[in-house]
Amino acid sequence: MTETQQTINNVIAKMIAYSDGNKHDIAHFLKVYTYARMIGEMENLTERKQEILEIAAVIHDIACPVCRVKYGNTNGSNQEKESPELVENFLKDVEIDDEMKERINYLVSHHHTYTNVDGLDYRILLEADFLVNADESEMSENAVETARERVFETNTGKKLLTSIYKLPAR
Repeated sequence: MTETQQTINNVIAKMIAYSDGNKHDIAHFLKVYTYARMIGEMENLTERKQEILEIAAVIHDIACPVCRVKYGNTNGSNQEKESPELVENFLKDVEIDDEMKERINYLVSHHHTYTNVDGLDYRILLEADFLVNADESEMSENAVETARERVFETNTGKKLLTSIYKLPAR
């Protein structure tokens, strides 16, 4: 196993523990992680960007437990507001450089913001999270079609969305 994969596995184990037995949260981040990893690899991210993406995908919903208690919901804007400090604390003992930690924090703190997307890692995180959220929230076919037009830019993400949700080919 590579050092990078060991780091990611450690982050996954840490996030499972952080989730405190919430099986829905654990299953959600594992699904988002799997899609993000696959899309990133198929879109040929650099090794460094891939590691950033995978760690961000694992911890993208780190603020959900806090938001449930503090706000009574997991609204995206509340998650983004609460994420920075949580991500910083979570990553303190993870053996990655500060620049990588900053980018991961940025991605997690913006993963419900669909404007000014500044990188393929960010785009892929949005796509992977949408793939899972559309299913979990039983989104209408029309909403999924709209997302295909407005959110999805990677070829891999578009193919997955079309296949999973049986959309007409474009």
